[in-house]
Amino acid sequence: MTPTFPRTAALATTLDALLQRTVGPRPDGSPGVPGVVAMVTDRDGNVYEGAAGTRHAGTGEALAPDAVLALFSTTKALTGTCAMQLVEEGALRLDDAAGRHVPEIDALQVLTGWDADGQPLTRPPRRRITVADLMLHTSGLSYEFFSADDLRYRRARGVAPVARSRFESIQTVLLHDPGEAFTYGVGIDWLGRVVEHLRGQRLGEVMQQRLFAPLGMQDIGFSMTPAMQARRAALHGRDAEGRVTVLSDRVPPEPAMDMGGQGLYGPAGEYMKFIRMVLNDGAGPHGRVLRPETVAAMAQDGLAPQGLSVGGWTTALPALCRSGEFLPGIDKGWAHTFMTNRQPAPSGRPAGALMWSGLANLYFWIDRHNGLGGFWAAQLLPFQDAVAYPAFVDFETAVYAHR
Repeated sequence: MTPTFPRTAALATTLDALLQRTVGPRPDGSPGVPGVVAMVTDRDGNVYEGAAGTRHAGTGEALAPDAVLALFSTTKALTGTCAMQLVEEGALRLDDAAGRHVPEIDALQVLTGWDADGQPLTRPPRRRITVADLMLHTSGLSYEFFSADDLRYRRARGVAPVARSRFESIQTVLLHDPGEAFTYGVGIDWLGRVVEHLRGQRLGEVMQQRLFAPLGMQDIGFSMTPAMQARRAALHGRDAEGRVTVLSDRVPPEPAMDMGGQGLYGPAGEYMKFIRMVLNDGAGPHGRVLRPETVAAMAQDGLAPQGLSVGGWTTALPALCRSGEFLPGIDKGWAHTFMTNRQPAPSGRPAGALMWSGLANLYFWIDRHNGLGGFWAAQLLPFQDAVAYPAFVDFETAVYAHR
């Protein structure tokens, strides 16, 4: 058994100082990140919990470690877990046509170009989208902020933005045939619909019963209780000149659809319970969530057998995300449903570890080999902020240097 990660005052001092630098002004005088929460866990429990900065830049109220965050795409791994529970039970196969469970997906077309009036030209896909395509992001579906073509299609056809949390907002266009490439997008939202169909419940109810309860996750959901609302961190934005303002501090309405790819709210501490479940091969404090062999299967690179890799992205909406790439120069794949680095990362993360992120500069990693995971969370747009993302890399690097 891998030894427990050392719990020392030196680690806390180092990481506390890093968080304070992250929220402080930059050398050029521009502001840092308004607020950040960061945590580290081993298989036994959290070894570090910290927060710095403000919950709301307009009020200056201090950000606490239990602040409630919009979790954005860190939601995806939890939806993938609910799908893998169905695979364990034999109710779902990864090679199932997704349209067997959600027929609407078979109506999606492949974009081939644009006519003289700027309207999209499409054709049927050469094969049906499978459940594995949804989990591995090989369906051809994208996001409007990562694809100028998806954005143009939505505008031409009146398809709602994904932020509207409506079923219509994921009924967009395929950028390529299923299986041809890795294209990050709304596939996990469709996967959530598959889970709902097979369970006969909304995704939030499925998660509550089959994920949150056995893991003791309480302050988390697709909508917020009054107690969660009182601790919610405001969403901030950084403009082209580097200035930071509050974008939203309103309570979001009840979602029309539980968006499996982006919709959860909760504090970082609740997410750490999920990370520990993966580190403990599917076991939770109040029951098993997955079998060990299922966790191992979830961590396997599903792109390598297809000769595919994960690369960078180009922004179509600079206010929401910057163009970029995780671990440039390092070969990367995709597991079910996490990015995996095929080579060791400079931070110390070993090959085969798991990682993903959320739009408002949230990042996590899960290192099953060393029994170690971490979560770094801001509430700041655009994605991969020039201060927040490098600070996450420094945070992870400092953790591994402490081992």
